[in-house]
Amino acid sequence: MRPSVRARLEEPTAPQEPDQHWGGGAQPPLAGARAYLDIETAFEGGITIIGIYGADRGMIQLVGGDVTDVALVRALDGVETLCTYNGDRFDLPVIRRRLGVDLREVCRPHDLMRDCWRVGLKGGLKRVEAQIGIVRQTQGVDGYAAMRLWASYTNDGDADALQILLLYNREDVLNLALLDAYLEPYRNRHADARRL
Repeated sequence: MRPSVRARLEEPTAPQEPDQHWGGGAQPPLAGARAYLDIETAFEGGITIIGIYGADRGMIQLVGGDVTDVALVRALDGVETLCTYNGDRFDLPVIRRRLGVDLREVCRPHDLMRDCWRVGLKGGLKRVEAQIGIVRQTQGVDGYAAMRLWASYTNDGDADALQILLLYNREDVLNLALLDAYLEPYRNRHADARRL
């Protein structure tokens, strides 16, 4: 049985101050309606959590039975650019396959992993975070552990496992905004070089 936990919505706020995690000091770019998305999945491949953050909407987490096509499209209403990490290969195809929503038709996708490659940052999101000094409360939790946490919650009713999983997803999403802010000066330099 797939449990349903109400979608979590927090008041719009900036992510944790970037200078607490790395020396960049930049704030997330605010040009256009920009949002950040990350999903968690179960062992059988179903989507367990969709986390979305936007400066104009705060943090939203669709969980369990609340992960629907309608809820997702509503949560992204007004978003022009949707940032992910490896989303072109994982998040967006899984959402399309599982929910029937092609997010490329809803907003412009932007995979931050490609920006990282351009500036020499290689590896998965957690590895890149470590390279730029972002520290997590959920250090050591990865995608496989996230699936185990969901299984503990659904099979054993372990509410603590769900809370850890929600925090893990929240950090994934908010850290995308921090990563985007970190990359912004590099994008500006590349744009200036192309104009020369």
